[in-house]
This record gives sequence, C-alpha cells and structure tokens, in this order.
Amino acid sequence: MTHDSHQNRKNDHLRIALEDAGVQRPGQGNGLERYRFEHLALPELDLDRVDTACVLLGKRLRAPLLVGAMTGGTSEAGRVNRVLAEAAERCQVGFCLGSQRPMLEARGDVASTFQLRDIAPDTLILGNIGGIQLRNELDGRSLEQLAQAVGADGMMVHLNPLQEAVQPEGDRDWIGVIDAVGEAAARCYVPVLVKEVGAGLGPHTLRQLAATGIAGVETAGVGGTSWARIEALRHETRTPRAIAAHVLADFGTPTAESVVLAARAFPGRIVIASGGLRDGLEVAKCLALGATACAMAWPFLVAAQGGVEAVVTEIEGVIETLRIAMFLAGAPDLARLATVPLRQDAPRVIWHRSAEEDPA
Repeated sequence: MTHDSHQNRKNDHLRIALEDAGVQRPGQGNGLERYRFEHLALPELDLDRVDTACVLLGKRLRAPLLVGAMTGGTSEAGRVNRVLAEAAERCQVGFCLGSQRPMLEARGDVASTFQLRDIAPDTLILGNIGGIQLRNELDGRSLEQLAQAVGADGMMVHLNPLQEAVQPEGDRDWIGVIDAVGEAAARCYVPVLVKEVGAGLGPHTLRQLAATGIAGVETAGVGGTSWARIEALRHETRTPRAIAAHVLADFGTPTAESVVLAARAFPGRIVIASGGLRDGLEVAKCLALGATACAMAWPFLVAAQGGVEAVVTEIEGVIETLRIAMFLAGAPDLARLATVPLRQDAPRVIWHRSAEEDPA
C-alpha cells in the first residue's frame, strides 16, 4: 500500500465515523442493555468516598477508563490524537494509540502523530499494531522497539479479519497470526495485549489467546462502531465485497457476552471491555461482569471536534456516572463492584403487525 493511499484510508475512516450515524450500532446492541443493577435506596455509603481509582500496567488511574484506539498516521489524525491525549493526561485515564502501521513504512513525519509524551508525560499509553503486520514484519524485539518509539507502556495487537476481508485493499491471508502473537509475547519486554476491533472475541479465539503469554485482551465486541460498515461506505460502487460488508456489519460476539467469556478465559490477567460503550453506567456494568478496565472511543472522538475541554467534560462525565452507579449499587470501590450481581432481563421480542394482519 502506498503512503498516500494509507493516508486517504485513515482520513476516510475518521470522516465516515463522524459523519455517518449508520456505522454506530448498525444492528443489535452491545448486550449491556439486558443487564441492570439492583437500585439500593439505602446504600449506606458516602458518595464522596466512593473510590474509582485503580492501577493498570503499573500506572495509577483515577478510574479504570481508557480513551480507545482510533487513528494515527495523518496530520488530521495527529491533531485528534493530541487533543485526546491532553485530555487523558488531565483526567488521569489511559490512552490507546491507533495502528502504528504507518511508522513501519517510514515515509514522511508520521511518527510524530503517535508521539505524545510531551503533552501526556504520566498517562498510561498503549501502542498498537495489526496482527498481520506482526506476522509479516515484526518479532518480539522489534515490537518492543515500536513501543519505545512512542513511549508506550504496553502494546496492543489488533485483530480485524472481518474489516480486512471486506476492505478494498485488505489482507486476506491470516495463517500464522496466532503463532506470531505467542512469539512476540514471549520475547517482548513490554506487556502485549490483543484486541478485536468491533466483532468481539468468542470462546475459541479466547482459548487460543489464553494459551499464549499475553498480558490480556480487549473485547471490542459487536454493538459499537462497525468497521465493516465503514469499509462498505468506502466502496465507490456496488461490489461483492461491499455487499458482504453491509450484510456482515454486525457479525460477531456482542460486547457483554465477550466480556463474560474473556473474564473466564483470563482469570488474573487484564480484560479491557470495549465495543459500543457510551457512558459510565455501561462501564460499571462491564466491571461488574468481570472487566479490569474499559475503553471508549466514539464519544471522545465526537467531543474532540470541540477541543480538549470538550473531551475533558465527556471523560469527567463518564467517571462521575461510574461513581454514582457504584454508590447506588452499594460498591465503595472497584473490588466490591466486581462482586455486585447484575440482573439479566430476558431478550425482548419485537413483533410487527404485517399489512395482511391489519384489520384496517
């Protein structure tokens, strides 16, 4: 792929994610709508003493929250990343870089769009590279060097076979990726995590990943931004891949289910919940389902169009909502929240009267 085509693709992703509401939750929800806390009208807690703080990969965070991976490699992406990273630093939450693939091509000044330590010196930062690039171009030591180049505290390896399958320029050969993940985890001195990008992690994949030495996973389940739908909208004509992208826009494992499965498969390791999380109540639900932390992307991407202060307001809103939800659920801290039971509602059956059945 040429440097210009990569930049065009990244700019397309940002534009479509912001402009087309159809790429958000295009089908079913993320599954969290089926879960609810019992409301304690007598919580027997002091709200101001409810503690949302945690330690993740050696960094203390005000809340188990990360600004999810979005973009990088273009001037516009660099601007967005700096806004988001400055907000993360001020709010003392984590920050996930978008794919660092452009840095492997070593063309232009793309590295600067990922180098944020000047404005986020204390922030937990996770780097990011694709599973295909890990297999084809990297090993554990070079993955570590990629982390060092941006001052990352750990590296995410993202899996996106659905997106690649429907992308006009996508990679279709995924043989050997799991072996590359295992090798990298064994040789890389920074923690390695693996994430999906919107289709979730199911039981088979989680078993494969749990057998490696990775530090944890990020679910990125169905119910949020559909990268398949975004790729469908990038096709200029009705092609077979575009048709498949529309049909498969909500293919995969919903976030809530993926979180439960990941918590079972990775006891004692990190489970980051993501995939359509929109507020602090959904964050609280994921933590009660077994997640270690949560990542949110789209709400902060939208807020970033209004600058750092707008993102800070959104992050603070998530943290305050999480705190109040914990208060109402009787959880003074995250350890207690992890033990709070959630009630699960039966799936709702939506029935529509057909024209033939309408007596009118």
